Amino acid sequence: MLHYEIPLIIRGEVIREDFVSFEGRHQKVTFGTPDVNRHFDRIVLKNPGDLRDLYRLTFEEILDYLDELGERLAPARNPHMRRAIEISAATSGHSISMLNYMYENMVSILRRAFVREAVEQMVGVKSLDGWVRTRLSDRVTDVRAFGARAVHINAGNGAVITLQGVMMNAVLRSDAIMKSPSNDPYTGAAVALTMIEMAPKHPLTRHLTVAYWKGGDTAFEKRLYRPNCIEKIIAWGGFASMQHVRSYLGPGLDLIALDPKISISIIGKEAFESSDSMRKVARQLAKDVGYFNQEGCISSRVAYAESGTGEKGLAKLNQLGEWVFAEIQALPANLSSEHPAFDPVLREEMLSLRFSDSFKIVGGKRAEGAVIVSQTNDTVDFSDRLACRVVNLVPVDDISQAVARVTIHTAAIGIYPDGLKQEIREECALRGAQRLTSLGYATAEGAAQPHDAMEQMRRMLRWIVVENFDAGQGENTGWVHGG
Repeated sequence: MLHYEIPLIIRGEVIREDFVSFEGRHQKVTFGTPDVNRHFDRIVLKNPGDLRDLYRLTFEEILDYLDELGERLAPARNPHMRRAIEISAATSGHSISMLNYMYENMVSILRRAFVREAVEQMVGVKSLDGWVRTRLSDRVTDVRAFGARAVHINAGNGAVITLQGVMMNAVLRSDAIMKSPSNDPYTGAAVALTMIEMAPKHPLTRHLTVAYWKGGDTAFEKRLYRPNCIEKIIAWGGFASMQHVRSYLGPGLDLIALDPKISISIIGKEAFESSDSMRKVARQLAKDVGYFNQEGCISSRVAYAESGTGEKGLAKLNQLGEWVFAEIQALPANLSSEHPAFDPVLREEMLSLRFSDSFKIVGGKRAEGAVIVSQTNDTVDFSDRLACRVVNLVPVDDISQAVARVTIHTAAIGIYPDGLKQEIREECALRGAQRLTSLGYATAEGAAQPHDAMEQMRRMLRWIVVENFDAGQGENTGWVHGG
């Protein structure tokens, strides 16, 4: 088993001592990293006033920094990023060719135009660079958005999450302690090491800490998750880990929870009008299922199709299942592959269905993925475990039956045809859906839009108001609301 050493990086300083060992996801590698408990006092930014150096930077200077950083992250000339790919190949659900594609394209996340568009749409540069004055009926207000001391508990199902965290921390002028995940333990360190080599004394470099500790290390977390140490927790994770983080919450500590979600597809009856339309839908659904090996919560796992549950409708749906499976196999190797660590429990669940008349399974012999076609309008009872390029096609007689399956845990919905979005969007929103998109575009989520039904950048900020009352407006006559 290969072993790697991963440094602890505290605001521009690289720590390579007090190593403790951990096992990476899928038990293929181990890694050693400094014990965070021994360095707690340096990890925490005790004085929030120490953020003031970030406010000497203009937004344009921050863009300059991020743009240069993005260029330096190209794996071809960055050994840290190549090491991140090497480790992720053993710990993630992605192949080497997919990882190479992801890391080569990470530069685009830090390009000026991309960052500016996201910030203008989500926050507004004026609110970050200075006080924005507004005249109201009885007062004049000056409002400005300020950064915070934050902990980022990153997900490891895509290196882009780490880089987006770095970007948001920079543009929002915050201080981040980033917890690396066990299925991507090195990308955060690789980015921080690149920042140190590029600009070791720069305020943005000096306000990023990257560390690893095992989730549930209460000795460390009880000290860290306190409002005198941090103000915000940005957490990605599964049900158990999110419940664990919530146990630390109290007054003064804000949790920005990116809870686990399941994405679906809704396919209207128009898909079954001809062989051409069915093949088109198969190609598009395959993208939503297979891109990036279905690792993200935005990948489709259940597709409800208005084929009807009668004999003719099921025949068409079974044919669609065959074509979807073939299209998944035909996806480009840099975007999809046989899963390098196929879930053994999922494999056993699928094996049990092969003896059932209620489901037809296409594929699933190795790690190539599968399409499970329900022969009734019931989903498989392990739908929350579908992964590794496995999707469940479920027939419905009316599109309202598909909409009724939408819940607060539904992230993205890929929809065909496009016009159906306008028909069902209100009901989907009321039931909890967070994003409705065109079939085939679930993994094309942009940064300049809400995610998980929130504007994450705005939530990460503290919005401060200064009020100016005109004496001519009269006396204060009472509270508008109490606090």
